[in-house]
Amino acid sequence: MKRLIFHIDVNSAFLSWESTRRVKNGEADLRLIPSVIGGSPESRRGVVLAKSIPAKQYNIKTGEPIGMALRKCPSLVIAPPDFKLYSACSKAFKDICRSYAPVVEEFSIDECFLDFTGTEHIYPDPIALAYEIKDKIRGELGFTVNVGIGENKLCAKMASDFEKPDKVHTLFPDEIPTKMWPLPVRDLLFIGGATANKLTKLGIRTIGELAKFDLNTLRNLLGEKTSVQCHNYANGIDNSPVRAEREEAKSYSNSVTLEDDVTTDEQAHAVLLALADSVSRHMRSDNAMAYGVSVSIRFLDFKNKSHQCQLSSPIDTTKAVFETAKKLLGEMWQNHRPLRLISITLSNLSKDKSASVQMSLFGETENLNNERDEKLDKTLDSIRSRYGSSIVQRGTVMKSGLNVARKFKGEKDNQ
Repeated sequence: MKRLIFHIDVNSAFLSWESTRRVKNGEADLRLIPSVIGGSPESRRGVVLAKSIPAKQYNIKTGEPIGMALRKCPSLVIAPPDFKLYSACSKAFKDICRSYAPVVEEFSIDECFLDFTGTEHIYPDPIALAYEIKDKIRGELGFTVNVGIGENKLCAKMASDFEKPDKVHTLFPDEIPTKMWPLPVRDLLFIGGATANKLTKLGIRTIGELAKFDLNTLRNLLGEKTSVQCHNYANGIDNSPVRAEREEAKSYSNSVTLEDDVTTDEQAHAVLLALADSVSRHMRSDNAMAYGVSVSIRFLDFKNKSHQCQLSSPIDTTKAVFETAKKLLGEMWQNHRPLRLISITLSNLSKDKSASVQMSLFGETENLNNERDEKLDKTLDSIRSRYGSSIVQRGTVMKSGLNVARKFKGEKDNQ
């Protein structure tokens, strides 16, 4: 049986959702003017999270500082992010998707896969169905989506990234040579900048050239797993299922892009504590513990650095995560170059609580999650689940003056 997969992607989600709200209130449509979602226009700080099509004409890029975007377009309209609104809009459009498809997998806050395999008697015309779903979302919710159609998740995702906005595209096997192979190799799903640069050095500039390239040569360059995946994807091969239920998280991560230059241990530790508090809380909600802790930092020149460790006993308390992260940061940030981003990732997970009393990181037998810290976390988790995550902040974070707790949200990673 041939599979039939849709990928639905909200066009410029954060900006579209804010625009829809403003239009309903009789305000200007941000999608029609140079505008971005990002930091404060008064402080000229923060980064661009989303941009309108008119803003693209000024070469404004996602991730660049607000101050730089304003220099490119002094009349740029800046709207602050509103994650409560984004969550509501995300749920609304996915509810419409679920009213059509028997299986829906959430891919991100503004994307999902729909599996229509075996529904040809109910929906004999997949393209007409895609237009119906797309137009219903636009008519009922006020924002547009792209719909990609293919026989697997890869092709559906690639198709939805073709011309935007408010479009339906197909990428079936017989269309791959004409629609996908001429694209730059860096446009292939999951090909990062470093991998793309390696492929370019081999003379591979398009997806088609990658599809036809000798696999053994690729293995020598990229390793077994990456080379096979890249080669398969370039040929449109992907057997991954559409999963209705979220897979158990393999890691938990959280990061914050900093509005202010962080140059002191005190400032960095305040950010780390807020991150540790958030990421460990998400992990605890799944009754998991972590053996692995990783800290990553990004400097003002956008260069990254990371450090990680594997513990002999798993941790889940905010204090244990924070102390481990603080040690990792200290080992790689000794010159105190100004930081733009800090992140914490917890990995190598376990749900065996008895394993927490073993040899510690420092070679001593102890429980890294001491009972007092566990009780404190349990109390804070309970308060936040009832009244919201921002209702309680750690004292160190508040004293720092950075107010970092409102500048990021935690995510679970299924990698």
